[in-house]
Amino acid sequence: MIITKTPFRISFVGGGSDLEAFYSQSQGAVLSTSINKYMYVSSHRFFEEDKIRTKYSQTETVDHLNELKHPILKECLRKFSIEGGIEISSIADIPSGTGMGSSSSFTVGVLHNLHAFKHQYASKEKLASGACEIEIDLLKEPIGKQDQYAAAYGGLNVIEFNKDGSVNVQPLYIKDQVYQELQDNLCLYYIGNQRSASSILSEQRKNTSQEEKFNTLRKMVDLVYELRDVLMQERLDDFGKLLHENWMMKQRLASGISNPLINELYNTAMENGAMGGKLLGAGGGGFMLFYCPGSKQKKLDEALKKVKRFDFKFEKQGSQLIYYGHE
Repeated sequence: MIITKTPFRISFVGGGSDLEAFYSQSQGAVLSTSINKYMYVSSHRFFEEDKIRTKYSQTETVDHLNELKHPILKECLRKFSIEGGIEISSIADIPSGTGMGSSSSFTVGVLHNLHAFKHQYASKEKLASGACEIEIDLLKEPIGKQDQYAAAYGGLNVIEFNKDGSVNVQPLYIKDQVYQELQDNLCLYYIGNQRSASSILSEQRKNTSQEEKFNTLRKMVDLVYELRDVLMQERLDDFGKLLHENWMMKQRLASGISNPLINELYNTAMENGAMGGKLLGAGGGGFMLFYCPGSKQKKLDEALKKVKRFDFKFEKQGSQLIYYGHE
């Protein structure tokens, strides 16, 4: 048996600039971190060597690869020319559709697992770019590149998206005390309403051609470097302010990013200790993140008691091979 674990991510600022419609005209960038919530993918030789079995939210046992319903698994297996004799299963710490990049963590994890299954080494760049190829080029998903790179590399990074399609991952090296304080001051709440990001991202990609929205994204990219400098200069209270500025701009990019419930929760949080925040992912539901100093978090929790506080920590490893057993 082979087991990989691949982290989910929290994106702070710059989301949307990783769409090709934007970065092909102007360099994109995000600042994000991976967290200690994971997608686990396991594989082993299937007893029936002429069949494929996959287990995710459904179980499929098929005679031919083309019969698989799961599009990502189908394309990943095709990439490695695996036609039978394998069983692949996945388990996740967090449901899909909640804004933490679960689909890309799954793709990276499956690719990492299958490279090991085929006795091949895969660099973090190979895993990330391979996942982009599967999701964006082959499956034509209207998504960007940030999730694949965050999942493969792990850590706290500025990730840049260049006009030629290449990607730079720049780790942020900050003092342990600042790193810990940032982690402690971030509060995450699950608000429900799992959703597919595709419709919102499709509209956002289309809207990128509008000058006003394109310029808004440019300003959000500028915030990435401001936020980087805030962390380097240990000005953590300004981190919250920039999160707020980013959220105000992001809502202009497409309809459906926010809604009355999200607005009510956000305003309540800002009135009860939060200095800034955002909805994770494309919009519409999932998790809300707030920057709130520790001394005010009890008040914030009480004000947001209708939604669930979700504990997490940062992680630095990215996708890992955690078990490689004998066949």
